[in-house]
Amino acid sequence: MARSETPNPVGNVRHNMQEKTETSKKAGGDLAALGVAAAAEAIRKGEMSSESYANALLQRARTHSDLNAFITIDESSVLQAARTADKARAAGATAPLLGIPIGIKDSYLTKGLRTTFGISNLKNYVPDHDAGSVKQIKDAGGIVFGKNNLVEMSYGLTGNNKAFGQVKNPHDQKHVTGGSSSGSGASVAARLVPASLGGDTIGSIRVPASLCGVVGFKPTTGRWPRDGVAPISHTLDTTGVFARSVDDCMLIDQVVTGEIKSDNSSQSDLKGVKLAYAPRQYLELVDPEVEAQFKDVIYRLREAGAEIIEVDLGKDFSSLALTTTWDIFFRETKEALEHFLLENKVPVTFDEIYSGLKPELKEAWGHFALPSGAGYISDQTYKNDLTVARAEIMRRYDKAFVAHGAQALLLPTTPTTAPLIDRQDKFFIAGQEVSYMALANNTIPASSVGLPGISIPIGLARSKLPIGLEIDGPLGQDRSLLSVARRVESVVGALSSPI
Repeated sequence: MARSETPNPVGNVRHNMQEKTETSKKAGGDLAALGVAAAAEAIRKGEMSSESYANALLQRARTHSDLNAFITIDESSVLQAARTADKARAAGATAPLLGIPIGIKDSYLTKGLRTTFGISNLKNYVPDHDAGSVKQIKDAGGIVFGKNNLVEMSYGLTGNNKAFGQVKNPHDQKHVTGGSSSGSGASVAARLVPASLGGDTIGSIRVPASLCGVVGFKPTTGRWPRDGVAPISHTLDTTGVFARSVDDCMLIDQVVTGEIKSDNSSQSDLKGVKLAYAPRQYLELVDPEVEAQFKDVIYRLREAGAEIIEVDLGKDFSSLALTTTWDIFFRETKEALEHFLLENKVPVTFDEIYSGLKPELKEAWGHFALPSGAGYISDQTYKNDLTVARAEIMRRYDKAFVAHGAQALLLPTTPTTAPLIDRQDKFFIAGQEVSYMALANNTIPASSVGLPGISIPIGLARSKLPIGLEIDGPLGQDRSLLSVARRVESVVGALSSPI
C-alpha cells in the first residue's frame, strides 16, 4: 500500500459558501469546489462518485504540496475507502457523510494511519484505535483523507513546525496560517478537503480560520469527544471543525454529537436576532483595517434587521481572562499529557517529548509547564483560577447573554491579518510591537469558560489577507449559535478562492 507523505497542498477553486450550483457543472478540478453537504448530496444522488471526488482532491493535494498542509496522506487507502463507499451507495447506503474525505489534525489518533502530534519522536507511530471524533466521522461514512500538519504538540499559534516544516497561507505563502491547527485551516481554504477536524484550547481553530479565511467552529468545551486527542489542558481543550460554510459545520456537528438541527429555515435576514459587541474589550488593540471591517459588519447586520447592543465586560476583563487562561493552559499540560500517553499506550514518555522539542518551546515548557520551572503556578493560584477567576469571567458573560438578552457576542477573531512568516515571533498591531501570543487575545476569553464560538470570514484587507468575525454564544447553546452564524454568513457573503 503506497503512502504519500505530501506536505500540505492548497488549491484554487471558487469559494462558494452556498455551493448549491448544479453538480453536473462540477467536472474535473471543479469537484474540489464542493463542500461537505453539496458533495454528500451529489454522491447520494449518483451525480458523482466518491472515487472521482477523492481523486480530484488528491490531485489538488499533490499540486499544492508546497503549502505543507499535510504530514501524511495514504493515497491508496483513500481511494480504496472511496470505492467501498461507492459500492455501499449502490447497495442503498445513505449515511450523512458517505464517501466524503475529511482532513484530520495530526493530534488525533487514527487507526492504521501514522500519528505524530507534530514531533519527530513519533514519526513512525501508527495507532491501533481512532479518536472518538474520528470514529464518529467514519461511522457516518466519512473517509480519513490525511493527517494535517500542526504546531508541535499543538503548542503555538503560527504554524511553525520544526520536524515537519512551516505551513503556508494559501492567500499568500509568505504569511503564516495561524495555529495550532495550521494545516487544517490551510487545507480547507485551499480546497484540498471540504472540512478538517481541529483542536482549540485558546484559539487553535478560530485563529487559523480567521487568518486563512474559512469557517472554524469551537463547540462548548466537552460537548464533542476529546478521547484520543493529544491534550494540553483538560479544562480548556475542545475538538471542533473547519469547513467553508456554516451549513457544513452544522452537518458535521450533528454527526459527531447526534444533536438534531434546531433551525431548518433558510432565513437570510436577522430580524428578531439580538447581538452584542464589547468594543472596550475586543477593539482594545486591533489593526485599523480589522476594526474598520468589523464596524462595517456591525452596520450591515443592523441593516439586515439585527438589534445590536454595546456592552462593557469591565475594565479588567481582558487581563483577567488572559491571565487565568494562560495559567491553566500551562499548569495542566504535564499531567494531562502523561495521563494521555499512558492511557493510549503511546510509545513515548513526557520526558522524551520534552527533550526533543524545538529550543523555544522547550524553554517555555521548562519555565511554565514543569513543576521545577520559575513560572509554574502554585496550587493556590491554580485553584483560584479554576474557581474564583473563571466564575467571575462567566458572570461578566452572563451580563451580556442573560441581563441584556443577547443571543451572541460579536468580535474580531484576530486583532490582525496573518503576519509574515519571517516575522512571526514579533510583529506590529496598530503600531505596537507584540508577540505571536497576541493572535489569541480575542479568542482566549471564550476559551476560559468553555463557551462555543465560531469564526467566519468577512472580507479581505488591502493585502488580500482574510479578516475573521468571531461569534460566541452561551454555554451549551451550540445549535442556536450555529443558526445565528448561518444568518450572519448570509449577510456578510463569502470569500473567493485564494489560489
